Amino acid sequence: MRQDTYKVASNPVITYNEHMNVLFAGESQTKPSHQRGPKVYDFYLMHTVLEGKGEFSCGGSSYPLRAGHTFLIEPEQLVSYISDADEPWLYRWVAFNGPHAAELVQSAGFSVASPVSETSQIRRVGVLYNQIFSVFRKGDPAAHLKASGYLQLLLAEFCSVHQLSGDNTALTTMDETEKLMQQMIHYLSTQYAQPVSIEQMAESFGYNRAYLSRVFKRYTGESPITFLLKLRIDKARQMIREREGLTIEQIAASVGLQDSLYFSKQFRRFYGLSPSAYRESMRQMKT
Repeated sequence: MRQDTYKVASNPVITYNEHMNVLFAGESQTKPSHQRGPKVYDFYLMHTVLEGKGEFSCGGSSYPLRAGHTFLIEPEQLVSYISDADEPWLYRWVAFNGPHAAELVQSAGFSVASPVSETSQIRRVGVLYNQIFSVFRKGDPAAHLKASGYLQLLLAEFCSVHQLSGDNTALTTMDETEKLMQQMIHYLSTQYAQPVSIEQMAESFGYNRAYLSRVFKRYTGESPITFLLKLRIDKARQMIREREGLTIEQIAASVGLQDSLYFSKQFRRFYGLSPSAYRESMRQMKT
């Protein structure tokens, strides 16, 4: 019979406002019928079962778990989990929070309604947990960065499994055109600062430019070119408010518009003021 063990290591670096802040990680071989909760946590807590069995309860539902299952506890959810009386589980866990945590766990396939994932096919799960634990135990000065990287790799592995799963209703039921729209908007929203063109976007997706433009306009009411221009001008307006040290020409270049005269003309078209006049009006509001 395995001996009961419990080991945990906390992040030695105090960080705030991280995109993903890993708090601690650990491993435990529990006693038979060992129970946690009912209780709530104010952070995300993810467990992967390596051996044995147990049961996880959340939101009025219970989930029997075995080796290869991963379960996620979300903040402020009343949960409890108990190891099997005959085959108590061995699991590893990691606790985390941060502004991007909710988005990342959702991408990995977890939610309050679906807190359990089958992850036995991912060979690196146990290794990635252990790497987080190890950098904390060593007190590495860059532990917070390394741990965040390992956790994101772990969630990326779960995301891949989730997207390939036949249970992924979000992907299997989504209309193909709607998925294409999401891809186009994401492409433009992330590439606006580059000298992108609709032709380049069409080529990257493998579609005809005219077809993409028709689809985009049907769903948004405007052409991809207009959407991209509005995106750039809106981002520029934000930079004018927040980046006093940048010239108007530098801001125009930063949002992908190399012609500062064209930029000024379009800015006035959307907001009724030149970029310089808009900046001055923002300064007066602050005084």
